[in-house]
Amino acid sequence: MVLRVEIFSASKPKVFTFFAYTRENRVSDAVFFCAARMLFTLCDFKHFRLKTTPRVVLYNAYMPQTQECLPRALNSVLDLVGNTPLLKVHTLDTGKCELFLKMESQNPGQSIKDRIAITMIEKAEREGHLKKGVRIIEATAGNTGIALALIASQKGYEITVVVPDKMSEAKIDHLRAMGAGVIMARSDVEKGHLEYYQDVAKRLANENGWYYINQFENDANVEAHYTTTAPELWEQMDGKIDAVVAGVGSGGTITGLGRYLKEQNPEIEIILADPEGSIVAPLVNDGTKVSPGAWLVEGIGEDFVPPITDLDVVTSAIAISDKESFETARALLKAEGVLAGSSTGTLLAAALRWCSLQTEPKRIATFVCDHGSKYLGKMFNDYWMLDQGFQDRKSYGNLRDLISRRHERKEDHTLAPNQPLIQAIKTMRLYDISQLAVVDAQENVVGIIDESDVLLAVAKNKDNFQNPCCDFMTSDLDTIRADASIDELVPLFAEDKVAIVLDETDNFLGLITKIDLINHLRRQLPR
Repeated sequence: MVLRVEIFSASKPKVFTFFAYTRENRVSDAVFFCAARMLFTLCDFKHFRLKTTPRVVLYNAYMPQTQECLPRALNSVLDLVGNTPLLKVHTLDTGKCELFLKMESQNPGQSIKDRIAITMIEKAEREGHLKKGVRIIEATAGNTGIALALIASQKGYEITVVVPDKMSEAKIDHLRAMGAGVIMARSDVEKGHLEYYQDVAKRLANENGWYYINQFENDANVEAHYTTTAPELWEQMDGKIDAVVAGVGSGGTITGLGRYLKEQNPEIEIILADPEGSIVAPLVNDGTKVSPGAWLVEGIGEDFVPPITDLDVVTSAIAISDKESFETARALLKAEGVLAGSSTGTLLAAALRWCSLQTEPKRIATFVCDHGSKYLGKMFNDYWMLDQGFQDRKSYGNLRDLISRRHERKEDHTLAPNQPLIQAIKTMRLYDISQLAVVDAQENVVGIIDESDVLLAVAKNKDNFQNPCCDFMTSDLDTIRADASIDELVPLFAEDKVAIVLDETDNFLGLITKIDLINHLRRQLPR
C-alpha cells in the first residue's frame, strides 16, 4: 500500500506530499509523524504540524510510479495478489461515459481467481479441513484451478483439477506445468449428470478423501471480493461509480462486489454480462427459467444458479454472443493494447452496450478477468475464428467455401518438389496439419505428402529425411471442381484421400479435408 501524508508549514500555506510503503492496511500515527519529520529535515522548516486527519491514499493507476515510490522486495508471490491497477479506456467508443478496467490479469496467476484461491484455502486451513497430506480437488473453468494450483504450490498441497472439455489447451498446459493433475469432463451435459465436471469432482473427493474446495458453494469466494476487490475499486474511483459490469461463473465476484458497493451507494447499478445460452440473464431480466444452450466463452455463464450467487444485487443483465465477445476482446487488444481473455470480451461488450444507451455522462467499471495469452490459439487465431464461423469472408456458394486455408490468399502451407522431407515434418508439426500439397513453380499441384508417406520413407531409411519430398509424395491425384456437389467429396474421403479443388481454368484453390467437411456441417447447426 502507498501512504500519502500531507503536511504543511505553520507559516506557509504550501502543502507537501510524502510517499511511504507498508504492507499493512492499518498504520499507526507513528508512521505519519516519521514521514513528517523526514520531510521537515529535508525541507529545513522550523515549524510544521500534521493535519488533524491525515489522508491515506491507496496506490492506483493514477499515481505516478517514480523511482522514489517503488515498493520494496516482497517475501512471496502471494503478496502480489490484489491491489490491481485501474485503467481508463481512451480509444474504444464509450459514448458520453467514462469506462474503467480493473486489471485483474495483473495478479500472479493472471486472473481474478487468485483472490478467492487464497481466501478459500486459508478458510479451509482455519477450519481444519486442510492439513499436511490432504489433496485438494476442484471443478473449474480453468482460472480457479490455476489460482488454486499457485497457492497450493506455495503452501505444500497437491491438487487435482476437473475441467470441462471446452477449455483452452493453454490453460490445461498451465495447470500441468504447475504440477496439478487434470481430469477432463464433458461440457455437453448438465448439472446432475454423472460426467458433469462438478459432479465428477465431488465424487472423486468422496472416494479418495480429498478436500473439495467447491467454489460454487464456498462463502469465502464472496468474502474475497467483498473485502478486497470491491473496496479497492471504490477507493480507486473515489467513490464516483454509476455502474459496474461483472459476470457469473461461480457468482462470488458479482455477489461480493454488489453487496459492498450497494452498501456504499444503493444507486449503483450492478450489470450482469452473460453469454448467450446461459440461463442467468433471462432469469434476471424476466424471471424466466430457460434450458441452457451452448457457448464457447470460458469462465462465465451457467446452466444453474450457484448457491452463493445473490441475484438480488443485480440491476439488469445483458446477453452477449460468442462472436461479439471474441470480436470485442480482439478490438480491446488493437485499440487499447490490452491482451485479455474471452470473458473480458463479454464484460466489455456489455459495458460498451450499456454506455451507448446513456444520455448523460456516467462512470462505469468492469474487469479484465484474465490474461489473453491463454487464448492465442483460439479467439486470437484468425483460422480458429474462421473454423468456428466467427469471421466473415467472401462466399462463393460452392466447394470453395469449405476450403479452410485458401491458396490464392496464401493461407495454406505447401512444399516445393525439391524441398527435403525433413521440411515436410517441420511444417506439419509447426502448423498442426497432417498433409501438404506439393506445388511446382507454375503453381500446379504435382503431389500430396502426408504423415503415412513420411513414416514409410524414414522407416526404410533414415537418410531419407534429407532427400527431396517429390521422391515420396503421392502423385496419383484426384481433383474436384469447385462447382461440384458436396456429395462428391464422400467417395474421396472413403478412400482416405483429400480433395484437391480446382477452378474452371485448373487453378489450384486449396485442399478440403475430412475435418473441413465436418466443420462445414457443424456450422449449419443452430448455436
